[in-house]
Amino acid sequence: MGIFSRGLSKTRQSFLGRLGTIISGTSDIDEDTWEDVEAILIQADLGVETTKRIMQDLRDRVADDSIKRTEQLQKALKQSLRKLISDPPAANISGRRLSVILIVGVNGSGKTTSIAKLAHRLNNLNNRRVILAAGDTFRAAAIEQLKTWGDRVGVPVVAGQPGSDPAALVYDATAAASARNRDILIVDTAGRLHTNYNLMEELRKIRAVTAKVVADAPHEVWLVIDGTTGQNALQQAKKFKEAVEVTGVIVTKLDGTAKGGMVFAVFQELGLPVQYLGLGEGMEDLVPFRADNFVDSLFED
Repeated sequence: MGIFSRGLSKTRQSFLGRLGTIISGTSDIDEDTWEDVEAILIQADLGVETTKRIMQDLRDRVADDSIKRTEQLQKALKQSLRKLISDPPAANISGRRLSVILIVGVNGSGKTTSIAKLAHRLNNLNNRRVILAAGDTFRAAAIEQLKTWGDRVGVPVVAGQPGSDPAALVYDATAAASARNRDILIVDTAGRLHTNYNLMEELRKIRAVTAKVVADAPHEVWLVIDGTTGQNALQQAKKFKEAVEVTGVIVTKLDGTAKGGMVFAVFQELGLPVQYLGLGEGMEDLVPFRADNFVDSLFED
């Protein structure tokens, strides 16, 4: 659990620092206590709706277990938080000749570096034969960046010319991945605002062309969310979910923010599993999400 503890230290310090002032004493639980706990949860970026669910569950636990004192609240709160999240299902990237993962998100969310870390994990740690598609054809720098990462992690990259049709590039990459007997194709896409209709339509087109080469592709569509943006990311995520049938989420940059509470809102308000968390800049700091580790790290001394 060490990487979770280290990566979530800012969230833990902010969250528990404020919570500790409430639950460290031996006073009776009163309405002021409830208001303080609610305010801390909202400030930790869990969001209003998710906070309401937690507060109701916490009140029920306090009543059912006859909890009277503030120092007993931490255990109950930990149980209420754990109830909201779960480990993700196994990724649908096995059991066929080629599996396709489409990676989407807004500009600056950390898509390309997440792809590199994911490729490293699957190719070098899990012994899967991975290939990348440089589907962000709008920026020459994005193509070069993905090639550089590919070289670094030992994974080939299919790329085209800057300004070329991204859907055609992804089609070619899918065909190449199949011809080269690769296990997994990870497709990078250009960052785009969820409000740009034309670019969202283009994502739908990219999604559709993979199925022309591989049945039922893409098999996973993972949305990369910048953890530092907190609740602001959720409205963006809802639009991506509608446009390209997102199947899971990667939350990045959590090591640099106190807004780790937004992970609970991803589960509750989006109804999507969190597949990976970005908890540092190292190649192995993109880690599979584990609900127990996540909650425990928020409460670790």
